[in-house]
Amino acid sequence: MQISSNLTLELFDKPFLLEKRIALLDAIKRTGSINKASKEVPLSYKAAWEAIEDMNNLSNTPIVIRETGGVGGGGTKLTPYGENLLNTYFLLKEEQKKFLENLHRITDLNSGTLKTIRRLSMQISARNQIIAVVSNVNKGAVNAELTLKLKSGKELVSVITLTSVENLDLEKNDEVVALIKSSNVLISTDTSLKVSARNRLRGKIEAINGSDVNSEVVIDIGNTDKIVTIVTTNSVKNLGLKVGLEVDAIIKASDIMIGR
Repeated sequence: MQISSNLTLELFDKPFLLEKRIALLDAIKRTGSINKASKEVPLSYKAAWEAIEDMNNLSNTPIVIRETGGVGGGGTKLTPYGENLLNTYFLLKEEQKKFLENLHRITDLNSGTLKTIRRLSMQISARNQIIAVVSNVNKGAVNAELTLKLKSGKELVSVITLTSVENLDLEKNDEVVALIKSSNVLISTDTSLKVSARNRLRGKIEAINGSDVNSEVVIDIGNTDKIVTIVTTNSVKNLGLKVGLEVDAIIKASDIMIGR
């Protein structure tokens, strides 16, 4: 038994993007013809045009336009806004799939009970939550070493237990969230400094939010990824930290938690 659900986006409290309309838009994008697209879905030609007109009327920007003339005799195509909507819907659909898979994993369908439902609404206190893709899983006798590829192209190494790998059903190419407490991030201006920590991410200081005792340092490591660390305000002064300065964020592999 599986858990499933359709995905419908509403606009002005009315159904706007339903799965059948998405199938129609996708077919229009591929075929450039309302007639061919309606047959693929399938819908009657009239019903297909009514759906398109309904979407165009609800939207501030046209989603589908009709072209006339030209070498091919014209046709129907998505506007740039329509293509963006289609791509966004597919991204949402993928996230919905992951959510339902997670819900199925923590639900005992035979007894009708939820094993750990609080996980679905849990708020995480870790200051650093970075999206990554698992590029390698190296399993040992007790722990597993995960190599994570960030959007910036940089890599992180996380060491977690084999039990955690099994509970999260982690495999290569899975998208995960790397969770790192800001207090577990060290900062260095010395590129030659040798440390035992597996992770060393080079970046530029984007902001320093200070107080009398501690300061929050935000490091831009590339492609919108940020690492936040908390250091003493005296350390900020002693290290000569300032916005724009290149530094290393140093993180132990055992201090990187994984969520999905």
